[in-house]
Amino acid sequence: MKYILAHDLGTSGNKATLFSDEGKMITSEVFRYDCHYFNTNWAEQDPEDFWKAICVTSRNLIDKARIDPGDIAAVSFSGQMMGCLCVDKQGNPLRPSIIWADQRAQAQAAALGEQISLRDFYHIAGHRNSASYGLQKLMWVRDNEPGVYAKTYKALNAKDFIVLRLTGKFYTEPSDATSNACIDLNTLQWSDKIVNASGIDGDKLPEIVPSTTVAGEVTPWTAGQTGLKAGTPVVMGGGDGLCSNVGAGSISPGRTFSCIGTSAWVATTSEKPLFDEEMRTFTWAHIVPGLYSPTGTMQAGGSSYNWLKGQVAKYETAVAKVQGISPYDLINAEAAKSPVGANGVLFLPYLLGERAPRWNPDATAAWLGLKMENQRCDLFRAVLEGVTLNLNIILESFRRSIPIDELLVVGGGAKGALWCQMMADVYNARIKVPVLLEEATSMGAAVTGGVGVGVFKGFEVIDQMLELNRTVEPDPEAVAAYGPVKEAFEVCYKAMLPVYEYMASHKNA
Repeated sequence: MKYILAHDLGTSGNKATLFSDEGKMITSEVFRYDCHYFNTNWAEQDPEDFWKAICVTSRNLIDKARIDPGDIAAVSFSGQMMGCLCVDKQGNPLRPSIIWADQRAQAQAAALGEQISLRDFYHIAGHRNSASYGLQKLMWVRDNEPGVYAKTYKALNAKDFIVLRLTGKFYTEPSDATSNACIDLNTLQWSDKIVNASGIDGDKLPEIVPSTTVAGEVTPWTAGQTGLKAGTPVVMGGGDGLCSNVGAGSISPGRTFSCIGTSAWVATTSEKPLFDEEMRTFTWAHIVPGLYSPTGTMQAGGSSYNWLKGQVAKYETAVAKVQGISPYDLINAEAAKSPVGANGVLFLPYLLGERAPRWNPDATAAWLGLKMENQRCDLFRAVLEGVTLNLNIILESFRRSIPIDELLVVGGGAKGALWCQMMADVYNARIKVPVLLEEATSMGAAVTGGVGVGVFKGFEVIDQMLELNRTVEPDPEAVAAYGPVKEAFEVCYKAMLPVYEYMASHKNA
């Protein structure tokens, strides 16, 4: 039997997962590392922690599975996106990696915006010009650390750095290149217009190769570090968001999924980029060649649910601890007592400002419509409905171009039957829930690796790997009842806009 080793380099750690050549998950291993948050909105990580995580998890996984390293047909990757990891010609990191959560490059994004309009930028790169992306972060390095910038040979993302460390090759691939926000989605090469407008030396950007490319082989030195066999093929893989597309089966036009994790998003697959008139959504280059992934990500999806648990549902949390069950089971049971529309209570889920669909960093969360007769169950249900209603705006944007009548839902939020039924009713779509809710990203990386070395004939193998737990059909009565709730949700957000503006301008008063 042959195996695919998939590494998922996240923000909190690396998860290594071993899959068989039949697409079965064998076992996994996690190594956690730190993230340094400082200066209000800066976030950095040590690239050597990424490497240590790869070495430790590879060795432990091989030992745990009791396999011969020579039976690993390929190593492939998923990784956090929108970073800036500067390395010299020898591949040595020149500074800590500036990660996706870092927002320091506001001035650089503004300067870039003076050279190219927001709409032109969006229609070239598929994304808004923002401090979130790799290009703007590299501009910040240039403007604030000129010595580092001068020595920078290439600016990479996390998984690209590990591919470099394993093989000696300076590559990226389309999905992570999109997260630099200076790719031309039409050509899948660096955009001369955006790069020139930024003033960045384009030679500092790595060569873009397909996601299934065998970048090289594990070198003898890295074999000694990782426990892998020298000569093992190393496949590029993709950014974590796009690996989750593959792992959730969104590999052909119209196949759509939603992930309810800390953040939450809806993503689909299309034959061309989808440009929303209000620029509410964005488009990635897909891992599957020739395809794209229109996506909308909200800030506080599952984290709104977690905030409810930690700050409001303290009674349920305490009882659950005594009973040895999940507090979310008790929260869901309470929320289920409230009807569609939560007896008139709406929750605006903007605990961290908002990306899609609002793009308003000043937005804040609120319960609206509270009356004396409202109970805890209404507050609980309103939070779940608020997140779902927000995601529905993203879904409806996609439906202008693509018919969508079902979604696969992954992530921790898909565990609860109540929330899955709510999604079916709000979206008026069939909801499919897989058995493995937390493995979409690793599965996507494994499939990409397997396709890259020919172990899998094509990305369609994911349909054999995805085992469904249940399918949830929309309730026609609930679908109809959610019509006015959707309208009220939009009215309430727009009514709050002057409040957000006022509060933002007086936050230090």
